[in-house]
Amino acid sequence: MTKDELIDVVSAKTDSSKKDTERTINAVLETITKTLVDGEKVAFTGFGTFSVNRREARTGVNPQHPEQKIQIPAMNVPKFKAGKSLKDAVK
Repeated sequence: MTKDELIDVVSAKTDSSKKDTERTINAVLETITKTLVDGEKVAFTGFGTFSVNRREARTGVNPQHPEQKIQIPAMNVPKFKAGKSLKDAVK
């Protein structure tokens, strides 16, 4: 499902305009992003938790030239852990 498809579905379920639904979804995504950038978690009970993990620097292999080693810098990466309700629904 794409963002546009999500907007269509949510708009139909809530009987609101696509424009209002798009603004709402954009606001939710921006808020989640800002919260993660600030180093905090975002938890939706039953659905899941968004968080940020620190990935340390490491040596990797260049996929185009496997004999070549490359240095991969440390970075923060987003993580999502599904909640029980979501896991049960997907089974």
